Amino acid sequence: MRPWFRLAGGAVVLAALLWHFGTGPFTEAWQVTTWPVVLGAVAVTAVCTLTSAWRWRTVARAYGVPLTRWESVTAYYRSQFLNATLPGGILGDAHRAVRHGRDVGDVSAGVRATVWERASGQIVQLALVFVALAVLASPLRPLAPLAAGALLVVGVAGCLVLRHSGRTAGDLRALLAPRTLSRVVGASCGSSVGHLVVFLLAVHAVGVDAPIGVLVTTGLVVMVGSSVPVNIAGWGPREGLTAWAFGLVGLSSAAGLTVSVVYGVLAAVATLPGSLVLVGDAAARRGRAVVDVQVPADAGRLEDVRRG
Repeated sequence: MRPWFRLAGGAVVLAALLWHFGTGPFTEAWQVTTWPVVLGAVAVTAVCTLTSAWRWRTVARAYGVPLTRWESVTAYYRSQFLNATLPGGILGDAHRAVRHGRDVGDVSAGVRATVWERASGQIVQLALVFVALAVLASPLRPLAPLAAGALLVVGVAGCLVLRHSGRTAGDLRALLAPRTLSRVVGASCGSSVGHLVVFLLAVHAVGVDAPIGVLVTTGLVVMVGSSVPVNIAGWGPREGLTAWAFGLVGLSSAAGLTVSVVYGVLAAVATLPGSLVLVGDAAARRGRAVVDVQVPADAGRLEDVRRG
């Protein structure tokens, strides 16, 4: 029932937003989304994808299931496209994890590598939120203790895991190795900054005027909140959280909803290269199927010739 609850949660949030704000913010979002903004989002997301794929390769190598650069980038694009088009917002990552595991002959290791790669990215993003809330002048600064508390919970949980032997503790130790950890943190920071730039592009397209510190803090808070897997292909909590955050910092909640819709459109369009990967996968499967059909027939003819 949990997938249905996740979908229902996203649907409830969207329905509440439509009831409160009407269709105006959604209509305005389509009107202000221009091609230069879209192309900028595609370019920035490409850099984000490269850094995220590097993070995945780093974690996978630490767990003994390495990936090539091409495999990681194409698989990451495919997972982003599936996340943006399928319910729940995480099915693409699940597909990426299982497929990698099957390719290397160890599904468990493939899944663990993907889970830890995504978790580490979220933890670094949460740390960036705390730094922004603590350093930048913003009406959201009172939320800094919440971010600090969340980081403290993560740290305590990590210490408890390390105190016990087992596969999870071994995974965490591999992730905390200095060389691996530095690369994961660097890649996660790069990816988070890139997604923040796409959010600021959406803000610019809508025409919201506010101090950069407020916009950066708001964008990071929205990005962390958007990771909650209670949505419809990414839609739902992100829009509600953005409207709430804009209202909290003294901006228009309706403008915040419009920004979120533009951001969602930009994020979805920027994942379209993943659809080309899916088309390539389908063509490759079709080619293998043709070979599988032809080889037995050819083998039969050769056997007849040998017997003759």
